[in-house]
Order: sequence, then C-alpha cells, then structure tokens
Amino acid sequence: MRKKHYLLLFHKMDERADCEGGLSLIIYKGKKEEDKMSEASERIRKSFKESDDIRDAGLTTPDDIVRYDNILYGTIPQWQILDVYRPKNAFGKKLPVIVSVHGGAWVYGDKERYQYYCMNLSQRGFAVVNFTYRLAPEYKFPASLEDTNLVFRWVLEHAEEYCFDTDNIFGVGDSAGAHILSLYVAMCTNQDCALQYDFKPADGFIPKGIGLNCGKYEMKLEDEDKELMEEFLEKDKMQAEIAQINVVDYITSEFPPVYLMTATEDFLKRQSLILAHVLTEKNVPFEFHFYGSMEKGLGHVFHINIKTEEAKQCNDEECHFFRKLMEK
Repeated sequence: MRKKHYLLLFHKMDERADCEGGLSLIIYKGKKEEDKMSEASERIRKSFKESDDIRDAGLTTPDDIVRYDNILYGTIPQWQILDVYRPKNAFGKKLPVIVSVHGGAWVYGDKERYQYYCMNLSQRGFAVVNFTYRLAPEYKFPASLEDTNLVFRWVLEHAEEYCFDTDNIFGVGDSAGAHILSLYVAMCTNQDCALQYDFKPADGFIPKGIGLNCGKYEMKLEDEDKELMEEFLEKDKMQAEIAQINVVDYITSEFPPVYLMTATEDFLKRQSLILAHVLTEKNVPFEFHFYGSMEKGLGHVFHINIKTEEAKQCNDEECHFFRKLMEK
C-alpha cells in the first residue's frame, strides 16, 4: 500500500522572470494546401522562437556534463531523435532517469531548445533524456503521444548501455508537454485509456513519479482555440478526440506521485488547480507548488530560464521531490 501525502507550498520570489516555452523554428515548403499551417501555428513558432533565442543566449554545454546527441529512437531521423545527458563525475554509475517532454502548444519545439534546461537537471545527479517528437500540423494526434511512448521504451531497452536505473525513471513536462506526459502516464495506469491506441506502454511500466509544470489537463472543445485544435486533431474527429485527450477523465488511484507546479502569471494556472482537485479525489500523492507573488510575478514555464534564481529554486525542489520518491 502506497503512503499518500499532500503538500501545498507557496513561494515568495524576489525577481520577475519573463520567458515562454519553445523550440526551433522549422519551415516546411511544398505542402498541399490542406496541410499548410494556420496563422496560429505560424504565429506560435515565430514568437516562441524569438523569446527562446533571448532566453538561451550565451548558454553552452556545462563542463561537468557529457552528452550523447542525435540518437534515433524511431524511424524518422528528422523528428524521432534524442539526446542523453549525464554528469561527467558519474561515469559508469547507474543513475536515476528524467525524461523531458518539451512544451510548445503541440505545434512547436524540439530538443535543441530544451538542451540547456535538461543539462541543468542532469547536473543535479540524473541521466536526462531530451527528445524531439513529431509536431502538429505535420503530424496529427496521437503522433506526439506515440513518440513519447517510444522514448520511454527506448530508455528501458538501452538501460545497460547508458547506465540507467530502471527502478527510478521519472518524467517532466511543461505546458503542452505536461499534457502529453500526463496522458502517457494515464495510458500506463488506466486500461480504458490504453485501449484507445494501437501502441502500448511497456508491460507493467509506470514512471516512479512525474513533474507537471504549467500544463493543460482538462480539455473542452468550447474552451479551446478551435484553430489550434484543428492543427493538433483531425477535423472530422474533433469531438471524439477532445474527449480522448482529456487527461482528468483518465486519472485513477494508480497514477504515480506528481510534482504539480504553476505560477502567478501562468495563463494556465487554473488548470493546475483542476488537476489538484482530481488527484485529491483519486487519492494520488502530490505536491502542489505555486511560485511568485502579487508583487513579483512569474510567468508561464519560468523554470526553463535557467539563468534565474527562481528557475533554480523550482528545479531544485522538483528534483528533490524525485529523490524523496527514491527513498521509499
């Protein structure tokens, strides 16, 4: 029987951190008219790239990190590739694993934009897997979910090669990445969810714990940006697929412990409250962390900007949450 625990933490921050989640801008030419991106996707890719360029300016690979880059985990080299980061001082040592699922509104992002954040997590004593997945509208749902499943399978299959501790595999996701990660974990813990797909998680596998940061968990068609949803989902299956991706409907008591985080200026902060209520109802252990204050606000996915003290505090506490789970 798992011990249940609930912790509500409020943090007062001293400085404001302005950043948005993101990924590299990718331009696609020669596509059919019906496959072209909407103005919403083009706008997101442009604006997120601009803010991410500012956020990551001047960052380089830390001297204390060894990295293994551009490893194919599927069959499409343009999309299905990953990096592995490990502390140099842990050569040959089995390490707990964090798999990072990047954000980007389902239409933007890749591992290059998350490399510094992920290496920063690795400096805390973890092997970190940072991957690119197929984006909408080039690839519709459930492509990103299928790729996430492939990556967790890859981790299990390559544990000996990269000295992964398969008893301690964690996941982190922010914004749309938190949605994808939580839906994947629902597949691992709820057969009704898993049966809706023609791909399956590894038998019996459930991450030890997950970090969900500034994410989206409750999906209602009337609440969503219809233009963006038409990029992510099949237009003729919209109603059914909105129900299929509504994470809160698939959470059971088997869901693993959650580090749940939002911030004062996070435009999705209400979503974290909705998820906290569901986790409580289902007796899932979690910690809820709310960062910033009315005087010093913090924005959506502020924790990715590793140059700030606020990001350091959040990422320290998230990794500490994982360490506590390893002690049980």
